Amino acid sequence: MALVALELAGRAVLVAGGGPAAARAAASLLDQDADVRVLAEELCEDLAELARTGRVRWTPRPAVAADLDDCWLVVAATGGSLTDRALLAAAAERRRPALAAAGDEPGGGGAREDEAGWGLGSARLLPLEEPSTPSPARSRTGPAGRVVLVGGGPGAEDLITVRGQRWLARADVVVADRLGPTGLLDRLPARVEVVDVGKTPGRHQVSQDEINQVLLDRARAGLTVVRLKGGDPFLFGRGGEEWLACVRAGVAVEVVPGVSSALSVPALAGVPVTHRGTSTGVLVEHGHTELTGAAVRAVVTGEATLVVLMGVANLSRHVATLLAAGADPRTPAALVSDGSTPRQRSVTAPLGRLVAEVESAGLGAPAVVVVGAVVDALAPAAPAGDGSGPGENGA
Repeated sequence: MALVALELAGRAVLVAGGGPAAARAAASLLDQDADVRVLAEELCEDLAELARTGRVRWTPRPAVAADLDDCWLVVAATGGSLTDRALLAAAAERRRPALAAAGDEPGGGGAREDEAGWGLGSARLLPLEEPSTPSPARSRTGPAGRVVLVGGGPGAEDLITVRGQRWLARADVVVADRLGPTGLLDRLPARVEVVDVGKTPGRHQVSQDEINQVLLDRARAGLTVVRLKGGDPFLFGRGGEEWLACVRAGVAVEVVPGVSSALSVPALAGVPVTHRGTSTGVLVEHGHTELTGAAVRAVVTGEATLVVLMGVANLSRHVATLLAAGADPRTPAALVSDGSTPRQRSVTAPLGRLVAEVESAGLGAPAVVVVGAVVDALAPAAPAGDGSGPGENGA
């Protein structure tokens, strides 16, 4: 469904109808980051899935004229021409932009071609002026609100997922870490509350219990709360703890997976964590404490690639542990700092010299450490660049 040049991000759109035409309209609106509410007694399978995952808000009753007062755009897709015409007329009275989606049965849905408006494929935009004071509506989800755990990716703004962007556009509150695409916060509407709970090495600004309470309090106030994390919420991001806190409190919660730095940052530096004929497995550890026995064995035997996140502070201890356990000091290793950002830099060296090379280069956190033969797997054709685009390693 074409929506011409309307700016829909964050704006409240009412879709009247629950059939396939309404589902197509809703999907197109979501592609433009609209805040979609559906009014229909029953939903087709596609719309029901959108409602189940929280991407649209469904009220199980027919739309009435008064519902148009709280929306910016109306899509009439009930499948009944008289009902659709009544909604279009109500939109015209309120000077709301309106679309009439074509029905799925001959003669069903959509307004007739002789009515005001012009064809846009499966929808028609009425030639109405925009409301004099358009503003994105707050995306409320009912008395209990909801929490959405969004993985923001390794740092580059364009590595957040499309679904993650959609939830940001619908957020009333964003609870953000210091890692991930923090630049996106500067472009949020002024109405959005941003709560900084970022943790830095050696200084935890907000405890996990306090973060959980922030999420629950805002959601209980009827708000859509986006918990924006770096990487993926369930990989060392304590997303599981926050999920459980919401479930136990009876607060609706959903997870949006993210691009994990454990896989993406090495890739951007020209290091595949697995490579045919070199390594068929990868083991990911956090570096705050001692390496596990499985991690040490993976490096000593060469059975799998070892990836360590948050391991800069303990890098010398980790390397000493591996060497003391019998790891070959010539094992290829790498450290990639500030992955996916314009500041990305990397060092590759034999394991026995990794600490000295990192210190010489002045690299620090945030960083990803990779140990294993895969570090040299693409060396003859490794890409070069500043780390700001696909395939660039910034070394």
